Amino acid sequence: MQKSAFKKSKLSLRFFFRHYPGLIYILKWTLFSLIIGSFIGSASAGFLISLDWVTNFREDHIWMIAFLPVAGLLIGLLYHYYGRNVEAGNNLLIDNIHHPKDIIPLRMAPFVYLGTIVTHLFGGSAGREGTAIQMAGSIADQFSKPFRLSSSDRKILLIAAVAGGFGSVFGTPLAGAIFGMEFFLLGRIRYNAIFPAFLTAAFADWITKLWQAKHTHYHIDFVPELSLPNLLYAIIAGLIFGICASTFSKLMHKTSDIFRTKIQYPPLRPVVGGIIVAAAVFLMGSSKYIGLGIPVIVESFSNQLPSYDFALKMIFTIITLSAGFKGGEVTPLFFIGATLGNALALFIPLPLALLAGMGFVAVFAGATNTPIACTIMAIELFGVECGVYVAIACVVSYLLSGNTSIYKNQQIGEAKNPRFSSLEGKRISDL
Repeated sequence: MQKSAFKKSKLSLRFFFRHYPGLIYILKWTLFSLIIGSFIGSASAGFLISLDWVTNFREDHIWMIAFLPVAGLLIGLLYHYYGRNVEAGNNLLIDNIHHPKDIIPLRMAPFVYLGTIVTHLFGGSAGREGTAIQMAGSIADQFSKPFRLSSSDRKILLIAAVAGGFGSVFGTPLAGAIFGMEFFLLGRIRYNAIFPAFLTAAFADWITKLWQAKHTHYHIDFVPELSLPNLLYAIIAGLIFGICASTFSKLMHKTSDIFRTKIQYPPLRPVVGGIIVAAAVFLMGSSKYIGLGIPVIVESFSNQLPSYDFALKMIFTIITLSAGFKGGEVTPLFFIGATLGNALALFIPLPLALLAGMGFVAVFAGATNTPIACTIMAIELFGVECGVYVAIACVVSYLLSGNTSIYKNQQIGEAKNPRFSSLEGKRISDL
C-alpha cells in the first residue's frame, strides 16, 4: 500500500510539473536569487557604509586631496600587476553576458572596492554604480560551478547579479531589475531573466537595508498638470539632456584614448590625472566637484545653482575615470543631469525641482541607453506624479544620444532608427 501511494504521488508530481514547467524555473531561481542576493546586498551595504565614512573623513581633512596622485599610482600599480584580467570592469560583465567564457575572477570585487574607496578618500570625482555592479557580478559568478549552470543560465545569473548590485546600491530594486536586463543590449530586453532579476534586486535591496546602509532621498514638491506646452518643454529639455549625455560618453572615450596614447606606462596615467584634479581643487578653493557630490544634487532640487556646475562636474569626472581611477559614472551623471536641469529652469518654465529630477535620470538614460530603467528609477525616487515628464525626457535623451554609451562593449540589439538596422549586432566600440 505504501509503495503504491508513493508511486502515485510521484506520478502526480511528474504530471503537475509537466503541465506547469514554469514552477521548476521559479523554484530554482528563487533559491539562487536568495543566495546571491544575500551576498550582493551585504557587499553593497559594506560598500555604502565605507563610502560614507571616507567621504566624511576627506571633507574633514581636505589636505588629503594633495595625495591624490600617490593614491592614483597605488591603484595603477595594483591593476597593472595583479588586475589586468579584471580591469575591463563593466565591459567584462557585458562580454560574459553575451558570450560566457571563464568564470569572472573573484578578485574583481576586492580590487574595485579598494580602488573606489581610495579614489573617494583622496578626492577623485567618481560614482558607485560601477563598483556595486562589478562586485555583484564577480561574487555571483563564483556560484556558476556549484550551481552547475549552463551557459544560458549563467547569462541569467549575471543579469540578476547586475540587477541586485544596481538596485541595492541606489535603493531602487525595480529600476535595478530593468537595468540588469536593459544595459548590455541596446534596444532590447532579455525577458527570460525577468524573474531572477526582480527577485535578486528586491532581496539584495532588503538585505542592504537590514544592514542599515543609508540611501539619499530626493523630493519634487510640485508637478504641474499635463498640457501641450508642458509636454513640448519636456521634449526640449530631453533634447538638451541627450546632447549632454552624448557629449559625456564621447569625451570619456576620447580622453581615455589620450591617456593611453600619451602615457605608455599605465600606472602613471592616474598619477597625471590626480595631479590635474588635485591642482584644480586647490586653485578653485572648493571640493564641490569631487566625490559623489550628493549635497549638490540634493540642493539642485530646491535652490538655483550656478549654471556651469554641470560642466565642471563633467570635466572632473572625465579626467578622474579616464586616467584610471575607479568608481562608477552614474552618480556623477546624476549630478550633471540634476544641475543641468537646474540651469534649464532659467529659461524653461517648468518647476526647478521637476527639471532637476528629469535631468537626474535623463542624462543617465542617454549615456547608458537604459530609458525604461531610468524612468522607473525616477518614479521610485521622486514619486509617480512626475512619471510622464521623466519618461519623455528619458526617451528623447536616449534617442538623441545616438550610438554612444559609457559602456563601450554594449551591443546594438535594435537600432534606434530603422534606417540604421545594419548596425544591429555590433558593439558600440566597433562603430
